[in-house]
Amino acid sequence: MAVSAEILEQVKSELSELLGDRCSTSQAVRDQHGKDESWHEASAPDIVCFAQSTEEVSLIVKICAAHKVPIVPFGAGTSLEGHINAIEGGVSIDLNQMNQILKIHPEDLDCVVQPGVRRKQLNEFLRDTGLFFPIDPGADASIGGMASTRASGTNAVRYGTMKDNILNLTVVLPNGDVIKTGGRAKKSAAGYDLTRLYIGAEGTLGIITEITLRLYGIPEAIAAATVSFPDIESAVQSVILTIQSGIPIARIELLDEVQIDAINKYSNMDLPVQPSLFLEFHGSDMGVKEQSEMVGDICNEFGAKDFKWTTQAEDRTKLWAARHDAAYAARALRTDASMWATDVCVPISRLADCIMETKADLEDSPLIAPLVGHVGDGNFHLAFVLDKDNPDEIAEAERINGRLIERALSMGGTCTGEHGVGIGKKKYLPKELGDGAVAVMATLKQALDPDNIMNPGKII
Repeated sequence: MAVSAEILEQVKSELSELLGDRCSTSQAVRDQHGKDESWHEASAPDIVCFAQSTEEVSLIVKICAAHKVPIVPFGAGTSLEGHINAIEGGVSIDLNQMNQILKIHPEDLDCVVQPGVRRKQLNEFLRDTGLFFPIDPGADASIGGMASTRASGTNAVRYGTMKDNILNLTVVLPNGDVIKTGGRAKKSAAGYDLTRLYIGAEGTLGIITEITLRLYGIPEAIAAATVSFPDIESAVQSVILTIQSGIPIARIELLDEVQIDAINKYSNMDLPVQPSLFLEFHGSDMGVKEQSEMVGDICNEFGAKDFKWTTQAEDRTKLWAARHDAAYAARALRTDASMWATDVCVPISRLADCIMETKADLEDSPLIAPLVGHVGDGNFHLAFVLDKDNPDEIAEAERINGRLIERALSMGGTCTGEHGVGIGKKKYLPKELGDGAVAVMATLKQALDPDNIMNPGKII
């Protein structure tokens, strides 16, 4: 939609009256709010608003709705499919100042937070309660952004994803009205599941301004382990047998030899440059020991070596910091390079086939593309390290990415396990879900947002 300069000036005047200096048209501020960590071209909004409450978000939305001006919610800016790019201009609503932890209910294992709360901030706050929030996408993302993209991460194999750990949302609708989607009960059969509707909606149906989250007790004991394999197929088969054996593992991460090499260089590690697993076990002292030994035996069956496990907090912290820095380590493999991260997810029984065929594609490609994944639930990622100004390299990344997605879909998987749809994956939705399902999504979008002002151009 094209918004005239006159309308934008009117909207800016009304928003400035409401927010004062928390309404900005500075080019630097706009540029910051028009680009996430993806390879997609930046698209700056016309105006940036810094909201501090649900009431302010509602008033901002009402002003924009009255003038049919596009709105893009902004969190930490760590999304990977162009979710925050203002491709039609308009107003970016920055929610970072809405960063209050509103309520903790330790006896009920839940809490209520604003969308700008970061996951590390929340767990630091919870530390003295003996509780923690387990969803860990790697980046220190905002809880609102994690809800909007249906994030998961390294702990998903045991604790599930955002959709499994949200009880209730407060949402500002495209007309500015405010609704709650649920309560604090652990289950409900009352009406449509509006909570799940907004989890993963990527800001296209409304703006999340409060989130009620499930919490968990910090385990009595935690152990981490690393193990290397002669080839990637052996590593994947070890993962499959571990999951099929019902071992309650908390994290099981696969890194190929390219990613291990990058981590060694970037994080000053000394790991064998071979396909490897990083693992974590939660439970009692005895339970953690038994889990570690069982997984070690499984890995040994597939030719693993150097299975090392530890309960020392500093060793675990170093290991997972290196894992979380994997994307930056990949980018550092090439001077002045950009990174294009993608992901798919397949049924665990097809994981080995999908990864091996993908590795075969990479062996025939000139691109560097480390492979890493939360393979306990069948989800893995490629990080193409490339020159974004080189059309041949972009075309090659698009070719391999397209083959990867088609492969995953043919195996009963999904085009995105956790990154979300945004700009980059929306063309694959009809292939994955069918035209009928996408038409239902379009109907919901039209019913709730008839003027298409909420994050236009994403998903549908």
